[in-house]
Amino acid sequence: MASSTVPVTSQVESESRTNEAFPQLTPEQLALVEPHGRRRRLAQGEVVGEPGQPVTKIFVVVSGQLDAVTPLQASTESMPRFTPGMFTGERSILSGGRFLGRISATVPTDVIEVERDELLKLIHTNTELSDIFLRAFILRRVQLFDRGYGDVVVLGSQHCSGTLHIREFLTRNGHPHSMRDLDTDADSQELLDQFHLSANDVPVVICRGKTVLKNPTIQKLADCLGLNPTLDRTQIWDVVIIGGGPAGLSAAVYAASEGLNALIIEANAPGGQAGTSSKIENYLGFPFGISGQELAAAAYNQAQKFGAKVLIAKRAVRLGCDRKPFRVLLDGVDGDALLARAVIIATGVDYRKLAIDNRHRFENAGVYYAATQMERRMCADDAVAVVGGANSAGQAAVFLAETAKRVHMLIRSDALSDTMSRYLISRIDAHTRIEQHSRTEIVGLEGNGHLERVSWRTGPGGPVETHNIRHVFTMTGAEPSTQWLAGCVTLDGKGFVKTGAALTVDELVAAKWPLRRPPYLLETSIPGVLAVGDVRSGSTKRVASAVGEGSIAVATVHQVLAE
Repeated sequence: MASSTVPVTSQVESESRTNEAFPQLTPEQLALVEPHGRRRRLAQGEVVGEPGQPVTKIFVVVSGQLDAVTPLQASTESMPRFTPGMFTGERSILSGGRFLGRISATVPTDVIEVERDELLKLIHTNTELSDIFLRAFILRRVQLFDRGYGDVVVLGSQHCSGTLHIREFLTRNGHPHSMRDLDTDADSQELLDQFHLSANDVPVVICRGKTVLKNPTIQKLADCLGLNPTLDRTQIWDVVIIGGGPAGLSAAVYAASEGLNALIIEANAPGGQAGTSSKIENYLGFPFGISGQELAAAAYNQAQKFGAKVLIAKRAVRLGCDRKPFRVLLDGVDGDALLARAVIIATGVDYRKLAIDNRHRFENAGVYYAATQMERRMCADDAVAVVGGANSAGQAAVFLAETAKRVHMLIRSDALSDTMSRYLISRIDAHTRIEQHSRTEIVGLEGNGHLERVSWRTGPGGPVETHNIRHVFTMTGAEPSTQWLAGCVTLDGKGFVKTGAALTVDELVAAKWPLRRPPYLLETSIPGVLAVGDVRSGSTKRVASAVGEGSIAVATVHQVLAE
């Protein structure tokens, strides 16, 4: 007779992950922690953290017990209890974020209270405790996310572009949340009534169980969640890194680890375009592959471990490069610009949009620019179309084919061999649910509120076919994100930033290059302003190349600061 119990191996793995997420420090380890904090006695019921409050410290339990509960839970039954030797905190402590839930003493409790700065000092100086704390903080955030335990409820519809946009932002930033689908969740109306909302207000985000945001912008949502630290606008940063893709995150890790005061500005979520990749299989050191989101999260945590500051959902709109310190102006921000001794431009590229007049009607409502787990769940058992012939399109096609009814690959060229890695082509050729259409482009999109039908043409002047397809993933070409740099650094004919030897003598004269030396390898036409990754003219469009350029740029920053 078949057993209904969980396999032993699964139980062991689950217990191992739980022990790593909620370890118990030994008396010897507690003795190493104590000089970095202070003893404190908590009364029964005393609260040490409320949802939305800044996370400025952790509490190591010496005796007694602390309990945690999030606004989305009615009790602490499924949440961990912090008993002697255990400590509070999750990934928010690294960034100086906010509490996701309430933490209080269940009984009279003795704790060691450790301030964030002292915790970071301990992490930097003690390898053993660094591994324990960082692994616990990261695994706890993963568990909160997987279980939907957080401080956010999203009310919306799977067919609403605004809902998808918000969920994509929360997911890519690893912020725990739960989703209430108004089309299928019978209890969602109760929430609408509780907060006096109507269907016209969706998507709605409820922060910390009390703050209601109706169809919010990403910037407002980030502010509500407290994702960003408060910055001193008079501070002059050693380096401001604009863009949080692989190149920008790499630069932040190396800059912060080498003692530079570094700040990253990211318009959406860490990882950039690479962060939307379903699986990267040709990145050194990951023989089984790694998703772009996992790679981005690891790099983000690593940068914060070394002390880099990160601004999320903030976009640079202008670079004042006529004098030093450089001035970086952000959108929607009043007051002074951010000041920097050096600037690294790592804003990457965006996929080109379909040349269809009504395309905007279906963006995030049938037309997507990423293929992550969230999008894959939405189109399970449906037919989908993937537009593009490079690696990103191939990875998406293989990923989606695991659950989709059929994947139509629409390729403008004659074959994939000129633009895609051989291992991906072999996998696509062998997959029974992937159908390739060469010399094919989309010519029409139809639907009422959500995409319902797609028309495409094969060959110039060829017949037009219409298919009942509700999901199109477009990954075609790239446009550099450099419009905000106009009049500052020299761009090539396609808008990419020119650096180093690519800058001609005439271009340097026109830019009034002030130094006797020529620009360094990654330096733009303005001394001290560098460009790395996909945004740079002539760069190799690979994650490994972007990471390498980020590290090289920091070495150049040291040279620039020493001049």
